[in-house]
Amino acid sequence: MEIQKTALYDYHKSLGAKFVPFAGYEMPVQYSSGVVEEHKITRNKAGMFDVSHMGQLLIEGKENLAIELEKIIPTDLKEIKLNQSKYSFLTNEEGGIYDDLIITKVEKGFNIILNAACKKNDFKIIKNLLKDKFKLTLFENLSLIALQGPKSSEVLENIINGVSHLKFMNGNKFLYKSKDVYITRSGYTGEDGFEISIPNELVEDFAKKIITLGVKPIGLGARDTLRLEAGLCLYGHDINESTSPIEANLKWAISKRRRKEGGFVGYDKIKSDMNGSLNRLRVGVKPEGRIIAREGVKIFSEENKEIGSITSGTFGPSVNVPIAMGYVKINFSKPGTNVQLEVRGKKYKALISELPFYKKNYVR
Repeated sequence: MEIQKTALYDYHKSLGAKFVPFAGYEMPVQYSSGVVEEHKITRNKAGMFDVSHMGQLLIEGKENLAIELEKIIPTDLKEIKLNQSKYSFLTNEEGGIYDDLIITKVEKGFNIILNAACKKNDFKIIKNLLKDKFKLTLFENLSLIALQGPKSSEVLENIINGVSHLKFMNGNKFLYKSKDVYITRSGYTGEDGFEISIPNELVEDFAKKIITLGVKPIGLGARDTLRLEAGLCLYGHDINESTSPIEANLKWAISKRRRKEGGFVGYDKIKSDMNGSLNRLRVGVKPEGRIIAREGVKIFSEENKEIGSITSGTFGPSVNVPIAMGYVKINFSKPGTNVQLEVRGKKYKALISELPFYKKNYVR
């Protein structure tokens, strides 16, 4: 299959990006300043991420659409307010996660942001569920830019008046160059920031504009270290089709009404997990010293019994220590529990840790 490129590919190239294949796209992994510097820029100033590889799905319909979508999305879509966003997921019959997503109520229905590797399958799943009752559009003509960091509001307000009034996980329609853009105050770094859905033909002009205002381009490398410090899952690594939201420590993302009433695919398994049958849990892990525990590293108890494995691991530039996430047997999931990590055939001490590793700086 031919690898795809975002509308900003040539601009990334002109900025000196190094590319890697990711979810079927040629994506910038870093620029000349390097991953650590890009990470720090996002934490302290503002960084621009091209996330146009992700799916932007509009489902149009007002009557009964929320009721139908609640069959596979376990959040309270009946009560969600206009322009409000929620983090949620598509669930399968076994209570696993087809994809995690951001769903926003808009005037025509619901916008859903999907992971790039999952978007085509998600489209089929949702279309099959809705049985042609509603119009689905997976946009190819829209780009998605994430502007993240404490200076992002100030920068964006200089270009698009009114965005600074948005609250976290809320959005609205704005104008840029006389064209509609949809902006939400959200992101996946743990910092204040915005995601801007913008027509492909305007995205390079927009990117150049924010770069001239002091924003730096940021690649996938720093995006990974930022989201891991914030304790956020990466689909296909920390969560997948065989992981329940409860195992993934994402119970908070299932609204109280849905936890009680159910009525969505996979509810029996999820209810069972909530009621005490849980065998494992996603946790934070802090290796001792400077050892980096990457995905696949086995976790052992102090008594040398295998109790789990790492799903994401890196060095956290903001916290200045190695950090990781993984799954352990429920009896070993309490923060402060001593464990061991087997890295390259040798065992190293580590502690089970609270998540996130880094305090999130959202604007509520």
